[in-house]
Amino acid sequence: MLTSPQKSGGSASVTLQDRLNATRTRIAKAALQYSRAPDSIRLLAVSKAQPAEALRELAALGQRDFGENYLQEALPKLDALADLPLTWHFIGRIQSNKTADIAARFAWVHTVDRERIARRLNDQRPHDAPLLNVCIQVQLVEEPTKSGVAPGDVAALARQIREMPRLRLRGLMCIPPAYERFEEQRAVFARLRELSQDLQAQGIPLDTLSMGMSADLEAAIAEGATIVRVGTALFGPRPSKGH
Repeated sequence: MLTSPQKSGGSASVTLQDRLNATRTRIAKAALQYSRAPDSIRLLAVSKAQPAEALRELAALGQRDFGENYLQEALPKLDALADLPLTWHFIGRIQSNKTADIAARFAWVHTVDRERIARRLNDQRPHDAPLLNVCIQVQLVEEPTKSGVAPGDVAALARQIREMPRLRLRGLMCIPPAYERFEEQRAVFARLRELSQDLQAQGIPLDTLSMGMSADLEAAIAEGATIVRVGTALFGPRPSKGH
């Protein structure tokens, strides 16, 4: 069983089971605090830099949704775990020359931020596969190192995606700055929720808000998150080398 040292420095270790239980408890507690149904919030395990055996162990504990940021790292894991009924989400920056494998191998893509990428995903999605679930990544706060479409351009991109027959537009996604104060975290997630509501009022049906990570999932749940993307809280700090 894979373990990671406790922060207290004691001799005991925290197992994946411990971390999964603690994360599920956090989600359920936040959901109930903000009058949400706990089962309306999907836990997406962010598995970048984690070995396939760790994912297999987490899957044995009931986790089904896994998110990968880097295609080159992800593909061997998808092959190694092909015997398991897992749902794979691509949550990293999308390069044009990688869209064919993303379209063929993943069930969800959370990081669509321009029409060209959406078009390539649509055209390269196998016709014998279910529709590819996609979210539009929105950049709510300008950060040069992060992708995302400007809020004012989301509606136009959403309408374009809705016309693509191999894609199913599910909702919006964001990666906000790492705010420490709960009020700041919640304010930025509220902007994504309001943007989603505006699009729905314009006749664009959406059912997904992919927002919230290990450090801010409570604030995201308070503002309506339906998918929280959790890595560190499940697997512990990532290794300092590599991705």
